[in-house]
Amino acid sequence: MAGRIEVICGCMFSGKSEELLRRLRRVHIAKQGVLLIKPRVDDRYSDSEVVSHSAFRMEAIPVPGEDPWEIVKLWLGQGEPPVVGIDEGQFFEDLTPVVQRLVRGGSRVIIAGLDLDYRGEPFLAPELLSLAERVDKLTAVCVVCGGPATRTHRLSGGTERVEIGASDRYDARCREHWDE
Repeated sequence: MAGRIEVICGCMFSGKSEELLRRLRRVHIAKQGVLLIKPRVDDRYSDSEVVSHSAFRMEAIPVPGEDPWEIVKLWLGQGEPPVVGIDEGQFFEDLTPVVQRLVRGGSRVIIAGLDLDYRGEPFLAPELLSLAERVDKLTAVCVVCGGPATRTHRLSGGTERVEIGASDRYDARCREHWDE
């Protein structure tokens, strides 16, 4: 089987993790092997599961974001499963060569992540979107007007780019209401 890259991106609360888990459930139904990875830093709902905001969950292996090559080691150690899911891909440093290695090995790699940070700057590696065979950009609902939200707005916290949180720190906004 030829490897391929699928990217599920969008703002917070757009359903990225839920879509990743939906695709992986289908892989389980087909009785294919899956390796699901999450960044160790994302401990919002669980240390060892990917959990969507609507509480869908699946066991995952936490990996330090500064060492994404650990993903390849795990993949090799598990017999090179044909499907690798990576949640919160924006938290992994230099993820692109790791994904390319998995794809060269024949795996379908599905990455879910924020396309933009709360400042509106690219977050998930743009080259992953360019290299992907499939890119799905999801939208949420703007909490101000109810329109399609494409931006993540930080409600509280500091100015660090990465501050782990959910609805306690962030909401989704359309471009107009994010700019305000």
